[in-house]
Amino acid sequence: MPLRINGAEHALEVEPWLTLLDLLRDRLGLTGTKKGCDHGQCGACTVLVDGQRQLSCLSLAVMRDGCELTTVEGLAQGEALHPLQQAFMRHDAFQCGYCTPGQLCSAVGLMNEGEARTLDEVRELMSGNLCRCGAYVQIAQAVAEVALGAGEHTSQRARRPIVIGTVPA
Repeated sequence: MPLRINGAEHALEVEPWLTLLDLLRDRLGLTGTKKGCDHGQCGACTVLVDGQRQLSCLSLAVMRDGCELTTVEGLAQGEALHPLQQAFMRHDAFQCGYCTPGQLCSAVGLMNEGEARTLDEVRELMSGNLCRCGAYVQIAQAVAEVALGAGEHTSQRARRPIVIGTVPA
């Protein structure tokens, strides 16, 4: 089965029951993609399939025959981090870091989809990725900075009060 993963061509033989997540982690050693719930509920396993967000725990590897896959390991260009990776660092958009690879891949997919035009839309379109540490505000700000352009989301952020004890969607 031919696959292009993070820019490299692969010819793989895989069992029909093997998930894309297990192929990436166990066979190819791409452990940036995380196995959280293994039921498609947390988003930790999000990768890009032909530029679109995909939960790799719900996809059989054989279903991706001939596709181009991008994992978190493939976002940077050599030593140069992807703009989203840089924004996550600037906004401190991670704590334990477990969800970060899925959040980053989901955010790249969100940008490819081109549907987010406001910070609220970024929050909504990223809501399938859970963060057990609660860094949602910083994640949304980092994604909005890159997806919407610097400054476009800040006025909306300034008008929105922060209420302790709430979790933004």
